[in-house]
Amino acid sequence: MHIEHDIKLGFKDVMIRPKRSTLKSRSEVTLERTFTFLNSTSTWTGVPIMAANMDTVGTFEMALALMEQKLFTAIHKHYSAKQWDTFLNTAPKDIVNYIAISTGIGTEDAENLKTVFKSHPELKFICIDVANGYSEHFVNFLQQTREQYPDKVIIAGNVVTGEMVEQLLLSGADIVKVGIGPGSVCTTRVKTGVGYPQLSAIIECADAAHGIGGQIISDGGCATPGDVAKAFGAGADFVMLGGMLAGHTESGGELITRNGEQFKQFYGMSSATAMDKYVGGVAEYRASEGKTVEVPYKGDVKNTLQDILGGIRSTCTYVGARRLKELTKRTTFIRVAEQENQVYNG
Repeated sequence: MHIEHDIKLGFKDVMIRPKRSTLKSRSEVTLERTFTFLNSTSTWTGVPIMAANMDTVGTFEMALALMEQKLFTAIHKHYSAKQWDTFLNTAPKDIVNYIAISTGIGTEDAENLKTVFKSHPELKFICIDVANGYSEHFVNFLQQTREQYPDKVIIAGNVVTGEMVEQLLLSGADIVKVGIGPGSVCTTRVKTGVGYPQLSAIIECADAAHGIGGQIISDGGCATPGDVAKAFGAGADFVMLGGMLAGHTESGGELITRNGEQFKQFYGMSSATAMDKYVGGVAEYRASEGKTVEVPYKGDVKNTLQDILGGIRSTCTYVGARRLKELTKRTTFIRVAEQENQVYNG
């Protein structure tokens, strides 16, 4: 047993200190970034915000909406090869620059990945997603995937510590997903006691990744545009959103009407709801690590995107960052006192 005494922080524990700025308007801020990836050596340009690979968020419909503003979608892994065929045969050709095909680490997952790539070699991104990125089996699957698809950009996770970020990058990942337990419908921290405050995880993992030329995604914990800005300020290259993109027209989940109000279901992919839907229920040797909620219906996602992107641009004007790339260099975080924290978070 070992205890670390260093303070670890989440988004709610800090605010960004304003600094002198020469920017006259939010319109002067550029949110697009260009990355060259470590192992695939390919490049990508766009706004580095991602829809999470959850079946209520990472849908084909969401991908088409986000692509319009050069945002990215990690498509959930439960689409069949036939559904991929139908989508890619009708979607704009450029869609392949803004989507990843997600996969687990089982034999069936690998076969589905192989089937889709056989029909659509133009796809460029793979997202290997597991709750526990610390397992040896996960690392072995990543290495095998890199050997099989040397030219594809591989996203892998989730982890929360610098040494494991380095391990995944050296094993073939280009981008590492960072976050265990911060998501609004994730109950891993409650069920297992395992986790890491997201802001500190980003800072430590970004330092490790950038030291060897890799990138990270902050995955989970963003409830407001300000949280997204804090994630970028802490050093995240990409920010992945789940709850903030749930409940829209383009989101998955049935539209429910109750007492004159409309809702959409949103749940974690380790929840009982998801496991009942895809694997016939929660296995007797495990517990669900996600919950199911009903999110008020929000209409088309374009309005939410405007709110998020506008908020980030505003953050950049407050600290004098003309480009999103400059935000982390211009960010100074202020610890929030407990009393102020309560007021700040309502």
